[in-house]
Amino acid sequence: MSLIQVHDKWFQPYISQHEISTRVRDLAGIIKNDYSGKIPLFIPILNGSFMFASDLLKEMDMPVEICFIKLASYKGTVSSGRVVTAIGLDNDLFGRDVIILEDIVDTGKTLSRFLPQLLHQQPASLKICALLYKPDAVVNPVPVDYFGFSIPNKFVVGYGLDYDGLGRNLKEIYQLVE
Repeated sequence: MSLIQVHDKWFQPYISQHEISTRVRDLAGIIKNDYSGKIPLFIPILNGSFMFASDLLKEMDMPVEICFIKLASYKGTVSSGRVVTAIGLDNDLFGRDVIILEDIVDTGKTLSRFLPQLLHQQPASLKICALLYKPDAVVNPVPVDYFGFSIPNKFVVGYGLDYDGLGRNLKEIYQLVE
């Protein structure tokens, strides 16, 4: 892997495809163990989590349900501070075991504004599973129950994460060169 350019910025290799697939498999094993005998409802948050959700759910050799929602708060390389819902949740969550799938949890603003809507529906349980977690970027703390990698507060692209629409299709995760 070498430097890549996305729009006007350069990115260096950060997390390899092999490291991602190994960790996703590990996360799936932990979740399967925690939800044995249950049928969890996974809510992947689009657009960023689509690759993570796909790979994780392929490892779930148990009954699961999936319902997508689209939330957004980024513009360029920084959070806009606004949360926009483009595709709504159409499942009844009452009494369900719900797992939100996120590509990355950094400031926590998006989830902190979305979680009350979910909790209002009284799920039996509500957990958050994120591929990436940036503890140094947290402004609005949210409980991240499962995460793949804890990373520094640097901008990343690839494996579903984008920079102004580009880079989501990369198999690896790249970090901004500063």
